Amino acid sequence: MRYAAGIEYDGSAFKGWQFLGEGGPSVQAALEQALSSVADAPVSVMCAGRTDAGVHGQCQVVHFDTEVVRDPRAWTLGTSTRLPPEVAVRWCQPVDADFHARFSARARRYRYRIMNRSVRPALGRQLLSWERRPLDADAMHQAAQLLLGENDFSALRSAECQAAHARREMQRISVTREGEVVEVQVQANAFLHHMVRNIVGSLCMIGAGERPVEWMGEVLAGRDRTKAGPTAPAAGLVFLGPLYPAIWQLPDEVTDAALQP
Repeated sequence: MRYAAGIEYDGSAFKGWQFLGEGGPSVQAALEQALSSVADAPVSVMCAGRTDAGVHGQCQVVHFDTEVVRDPRAWTLGTSTRLPPEVAVRWCQPVDADFHARFSARARRYRYRIMNRSVRPALGRQLLSWERRPLDADAMHQAAQLLLGENDFSALRSAECQAAHARREMQRISVTREGEVVEVQVQANAFLHHMVRNIVGSLCMIGAGERPVEWMGEVLAGRDRTKAGPTAPAAGLVFLGPLYPAIWQLPDEVTDAALQP
């Protein structure tokens, strides 16, 4: 039987999502160990999208196959009790055998939060990056709109990115301010390595007045990573989760009825 599960995690203590053998602790390794304990048999998972070291997950979605019969409550609570405090299973349910956490997803969403003040944050610091220079969130939002649509994002991916091509569809992007916190939200069909953090780094240059709004479009068109802004720190980035068509009957937080199967 195939199950889908929603996973929440604080990435601060991990080297990233993916199991890296001797490369350090990973969310995947912790989850597979806990699931295998509940099943009393080896269990491996496939995720919707891998996250880097220090990046958090609000509702990462995984699927796994097992012949072991457990009800969803047992998978959810039993696995969570066996996980480190930084990781929890939010929900688990059986799904059709054709469901795939990665390939069935039609969109992925991230949020990046910046504490914008002269003093670094203490409370909530694992979920915030910090920028001491005043940022113009309106200018950042205007610049971000130049990224909408299907584009070649070569200028905004890391040199280590292993994706076959850099074309991605940016479906939504916004920059807002609430008090001292500037928040960037992005949704795309998929993301490249460090793409969100590189976008944020470039937008911060615009917000700080170092570059004009139209520079964002020039960076995108130039397809040259060396011409874009720096990579923003991992701490402010949260993978909100993927989105799936309603046909898969997953929880509302990862379902968009408008998406096509």
